Amino acid sequence: MTTPLTVMLGNHPHTRPLKDGTVPVTGVDCQYPESSPLPPAFARMVRELAYDICEMPMATYLQARDAGVPVTLLPAVLVGSTHHRSLTRLPEGPDIAPGDLAGRRVGVRAFGQTTGLWVRGWLQEEYGVASPDVTWVTTEDVHVAQFVNPPYVERSNATRVVDLLRSHDVSAAVLGPKAIGGQGAGLVPLVADAENAGLAWTRRHGTIPANHLLVVRDDVLRTRPDSVLAFYQALKKAIADTAEERDDSPAGRAVTAGWSASLTACLEIAGRYALEQNLIGEPVDVEAIQKDTAFLDT
Repeated sequence: MTTPLTVMLGNHPHTRPLKDGTVPVTGVDCQYPESSPLPPAFARMVRELAYDICEMPMATYLQARDAGVPVTLLPAVLVGSTHHRSLTRLPEGPDIAPGDLAGRRVGVRAFGQTTGLWVRGWLQEEYGVASPDVTWVTTEDVHVAQFVNPPYVERSNATRVVDLLRSHDVSAAVLGPKAIGGQGAGLVPLVADAENAGLAWTRRHGTIPANHLLVVRDDVLRTRPDSVLAFYQALKKAIADTAEERDDSPAGRAVTAGWSASLTACLEIAGRYALEQNLIGEPVDVEAIQKDTAFLDT
């Protein structure tokens, strides 16, 4: 009897065929538990190794790898987009620009949130505002238990990031893609032409910022490589089969499976940003990461 493979995935158009059995995983009994909301599952994976395979945010993966958590990256992007629109303010508040944030307070769900990683990256790259120039006010802890926030990060008792804005505790707030259309409805991006600024970033770097990737426990990869390969091949098919459900926006184009120049560039840039922001302590060896699962695409 086949040992089940426990796979934690969010509910996306490209994961639906796996969960409903439209795209079977040959020879593998895959079980797909649910977590609503999804982020607590990320913490369970990096703290307890709760699943065999798990969707995981970019920043969480980089921090987990840096902390020695035994997980390996599988080459798939499940969620991605540009993030120049993610830095927001109150519409009735001061008309501040990104370059005005030095010396100010900015809200973010957690310092290790991936949207924050990408926002702080372009904030330093394009406006010269480095992470220590800002006080980052958070409403949640990071997923990786071993990580200690730098001294310029402050924990708030607020429940939601938008509440920090509305109480005027912060000048701006970083909101993820779902939060922008939810708690962040009506907020204004600090970047005047955020969409085009984001597209310019993708052209300059030759990639699209990845938010959610996929990891496998090292022991599962070592003892059940054929099962991991079968799951990965099914995921690639599910992504290909749902291509028409995605548009030509950065979010639509970000969803991919397989090692590519774009994914390599994405990891290199995210790794550099994470090091600059003190999210990790050592440079990221992307070549070594790729080598661990090169067999999947042979």
